[in-house]
Amino acid sequence: RMTQACHRKCVPPHYKESELSKGESVCLDRCVAKYLEVHERMGKKLTELSLQDEELLKRMQQGTGTA
Repeated sequence: RMTQACHRKCVPPHYKESELSKGESVCLDRCVAKYLEVHERMGKKLTELSLQDEELLKRMQQGTGTA
């Protein structure tokens, strides 16, 4: 998904040269860095939410007296 998104954003559909231009290369580097940063943030947030859910379930089970 990242490869397709960054390629679509940074590389024109009609190639003029076989090598990436400096601008295309910089764009791809930034795009990949942003994608990975967002992916990492989302992973941390999902882990946090999952831990909160587990804690809530434990509290609910303790409150009802079931194990």
